[in-house]
Amino acid sequence: MDQAKKMAQLAYKALDDKKGVDIKVIDISNVSVLADYFIIANGNSDSQVRALVDNVEESLGKAGFVLKQREGYNGGNWILLDYSDIIVHVFDKENRLFYDLERIWRDGKTIEVESLLESN
Repeated sequence: MDQAKKMAQLAYKALDDKKGVDIKVIDISNVSVLADYFIIANGNSDSQVRALVDNVEESLGKAGFVLKQREGYNGGNWILLDYSDIIVHVFDKENRLFYDLERIWRDGKTIEVESLLESN
């Protein structure tokens, strides 16, 4: 399994474990050089948004993946985690609706959870 997919799996599971809302995984490898996957989720409060992010960082860190950059943690309404191969966006509900990254990145391929979680 390639590294980016493994990272996306771990991020998805970490978000799901903390009850992330409407988790989406978008394969952007064919439309951008930024990363291979965007993972987008939202929480219901600033504290849940931070808990989601903390869990992703812990999960990926334990697996040996290094966080390149984190933005927005203190604000808690949109936190971005850049791991090079994947970029994780965790929003509060209002900001997710406002920024609508799924629409902006609609040229990417939305990955079904089942295919993401199956190992090859």
